[in-house]
Amino acid sequence: MKLDEAVPISSTIASSEDVAKRARRHTARRLLPFLFVLYVVAFLDRMNVGAAALQMPGDLGFSDRAVGLGAGIFFLGYVLLEIPGALIAERQALVAGSLAS
Repeated sequence: MKLDEAVPISSTIASSEDVAKRARRHTARRLLPFLFVLYVVAFLDRMNVGAAALQMPGDLGFSDRAVGLGAGIFFLGYVLLEIPGALIAERQALVAGSLAS
């Protein structure tokens, strides 16, 4: 490539910005519907625990303390698995990003 045929740096930067925009748009289009479904499922899961807490004491003879313990263990699972799950997802994204480039 001769010096007078060289591509200007500004057009190279603009093209890499375009690639980044397209990648973000593609990622959002693919991930956001899935993430929305996951959010709805998690919300329904928590609502079911609340509804069960209203009916369990009468139907199964659980005390309020037992229901609270069960809900606490359920919540503890969310808390304990949230951070490792986020770290695993981040690591997978980094691996996928390094493979793509």
